[in-house]
Amino acid sequence: MKEDTRRLLRLVALASTIGLTLVLSTVIGLAIGIWLDKVFNTGPWLTLVFLVLGIAAGFRNFYQFMAKSSRQ
Repeated sequence: MKEDTRRLLRLVALASTIGLTLVLSTVIGLAIGIWLDKVFNTGPWLTLVFLVLGIAAGFRNFYQFMAKSSRQ
């Protein structure tokens, strides 16, 4: 297999995980926030904070992927 083909297949494999990463990081942040709100009885505040952190983590991974793929 040529090196260009391998590189292309590697990028396609990474790109296929981006959507999953965005969703999972958001859901994990949301779940942690809901759990902490139940533990500390703080209302929706920790849920909102961890939801925003999860979304930010997902977009950070997306940005890193785009930067890495543009270098290649």
